[in-house]
Amino acid sequence: MIHRLVPRGLRPSLVAVVLAASLPAAQAADAPRENLVSFTTSASIEVTKDLLGITLQAVRDGNDATAVQAQLKKLLDAALTEAKKAAQAGALEVRTGNFSLYPRYGKDGRISGWQGQAELVLEGKDSERVAQTAGRLSGMNITSVGYSISRELAEKHESDVTGQAIQKYRAKATELAKQFGYAGYALREVNVQMADSGGGPRPVLYRAKNEMSIASDAPVPVEPGKGTISATVSGSVQLTR
Repeated sequence: MIHRLVPRGLRPSLVAVVLAASLPAAQAADAPRENLVSFTTSASIEVTKDLLGITLQAVRDGNDATAVQAQLKKLLDAALTEAKKAAQAGALEVRTGNFSLYPRYGKDGRISGWQGQAELVLEGKDSERVAQTAGRLSGMNITSVGYSISRELAEKHESDVTGQAIQKYRAKATELAKQFGYAGYALREVNVQMADSGGGPRPVLYRAKNEMSIASDAPVPVEPGKGTISATVSGSVQLTR
């Protein structure tokens, strides 16, 4: 039997494909639906997270919006210039984050001042370089620290974990066919999804005390921890005599 792979989407932590029998549309529509069994299997691999991300933030307020914006821009430019000195592809990537300015209102409902914030994000596989660079950036507070699984690490284990999940699915299909008194099975439609536990929003793990920036060159304590790369296979098979 010839099978066809139809992509359903791709992103760093998610791969989805549809495996279906190569039948003409008319035949597929008229194919008998009896003796169908739907089920799901999964497999996972535990890995050490390898991508450290640190977000720093500067907050300023004042009576004049233009002045507040200028202060934030000056701080962000200085931090960005300093961080780029240590930047290296893969080891440390530097990018700006959120930059916002909004009014502050008094009891009378009128604007009494302005407050703004600017973010700088450091991310890379060289944890020591990322942490030490964050410690050198004066004028900005660390608001979040977290590890995740890089795309390269996920792709490295993708084949193994997908293969394990598929083997479990085939074994389960064979077992179900036997238990129901059938000789075998034929695949109807199967969905394969890849995911990892290293993505998503990072929790706030460290904040500079009393809104003061950390001492120059002070290293940020970090520990990668574990994450999982998993694959899930779900779909239906038709039991055959």
